[in-house]
Amino acid sequence: MNTQHKTIIALFCGLSLVLASCHDIPDSTIEDQNSIIEETYAGGRLGTTFNATSSAYEDPTPAVEQSGMTAEFMYGEYFFERTITQNNPPFNGLGPLYVRSSCISCHPGYGHGKRMDRYRADEWGNGYLLVLTDQNDTYLSSYTGMPQTKAVAPFKAPIDENQIQISWLPYMDEWGNRFPDGEAYELIYPEVTIPESAFYVPLQVNGQNIDYSQLKVRLESTIGIYGTGLLDAIPDDSLKAQYLKEYQAGAVLNPAIWSGSTWASLYSNTTHPKRFTYALSRGPLQDAAGANAIWNITNVTRSDRRYHYMTAAYATKASQDPEVQAQFYNYFPEWNVTGNPETDIYNYLMNRELPVEMSKSDYVNFMVWHRGLAVPAARNLGDSTIQRGRKLFREIGCATCHRPSWTTGSDNFTDPNGFFTDGDRRLPRYPNQKIWPYSDLVQHRLYMVNDIRTGWCRTTPLWGRGLSYICTGSSDRLHDCRARNVIEAIMWHGSSQSDARWTVERFRNLSKSDRDAMVAFINAI
Repeated sequence: MNTQHKTIIALFCGLSLVLASCHDIPDSTIEDQNSIIEETYAGGRLGTTFNATSSAYEDPTPAVEQSGMTAEFMYGEYFFERTITQNNPPFNGLGPLYVRSSCISCHPGYGHGKRMDRYRADEWGNGYLLVLTDQNDTYLSSYTGMPQTKAVAPFKAPIDENQIQISWLPYMDEWGNRFPDGEAYELIYPEVTIPESAFYVPLQVNGQNIDYSQLKVRLESTIGIYGTGLLDAIPDDSLKAQYLKEYQAGAVLNPAIWSGSTWASLYSNTTHPKRFTYALSRGPLQDAAGANAIWNITNVTRSDRRYHYMTAAYATKASQDPEVQAQFYNYFPEWNVTGNPETDIYNYLMNRELPVEMSKSDYVNFMVWHRGLAVPAARNLGDSTIQRGRKLFREIGCATCHRPSWTTGSDNFTDPNGFFTDGDRRLPRYPNQKIWPYSDLVQHRLYMVNDIRTGWCRTTPLWGRGLSYICTGSSDRLHDCRARNVIEAIMWHGSSQSDARWTVERFRNLSKSDRDAMVAFINAI
């Protein structure tokens, strides 16, 4: 049976279950039932899969199948799932430095990374990226933004990951980790230490050496990648209207992103606002996390990026390393250009016109896959307990930041790299869809201990997260996986300074049955 037939059957079965559950709601109206059916399509008619099994995050959208892109989607999927090597086309080009040798090792089951007790790049499910800054939260300039812990011979890893230590520490909140009715919960957070001996390259900020005592180390985990094409299709004007609405309501917004009634900064050389990653470091999806990661996680070059993800500080250190010099020509004889290993090593590492390792067609297929991942349908929304949780979610204020729905525009997407043309027909599109990501796509602050860099973190979409355990084997949440379940995630929002403090206070005072109903709802969407 082909993918399209499976999807149609699943769609029919899913709708049947939804309609059946609607009839179980006492005093429900036709309008209620239509609303439930509408929200069940979390990714709209063009972006939803009714698969709720362990492969729920892996399906192509109906838009992919309707556009005849299924083969391209499947081929692009190979580049996410396969291990990248040095010399085996088409999955070649690994190194000279890298973060991981495959995408799926960071995104187990295509979802959120798993909470880990140690940092090992080769350990499946480790979605952690190191965040290295000085005490002012300024990134180290001598290390790449996503620090590398692996290298191919004869090079040496910038950081010896065997020396990285992750400790999980207990945290007691001001309420003693207990609800007013006596039910207890636990909170833990990570503390990461890396001894000075683990660093191969000097610690520098803006080219100036800093003392080891100024180093701050934190963790950020990968998030689910399904539905990113749909988020990209939300109009820029709609996103601006959301910022303006929150600003006018008195919300404190990141001044690096928003200033008064307009953007403080836009993405790169574009007119687009930033909408992807925790730090809102990326704009259009065609130059966002996935398009970036297929290059810099593995250091595989392509036609629009014929250079290594590399710092000059590392290139200088490696080029002057006698052990690297002694072996360099054995591994890279074609780079024996001057006969001076220091010069040739530096020029190889910093070259801007390296041979292309990922073909244009392979990259297009990868982006068909990346833009074409469906969102799992919401489940059991007709259940009375879940409906109670849905109502409470809105009443106590969760929906202020976790905005339930958006409507996509014409989806004439752009690419800052110029690789894809506006609205490129080679990629799937999602025009005029009502979608339910449950995020305002705006940054807020929770003031957690060992907080995310800068304290500003984009509201993570909640859609599909209830299937995390069956898809990834883990239900970990938040930017560093400190929350092991929904209750812990909510209570980490409760700091006295948190933007969500008022909502958490109201959540605490719900009855246990109401708290459980909210958890059931969050796991259903």
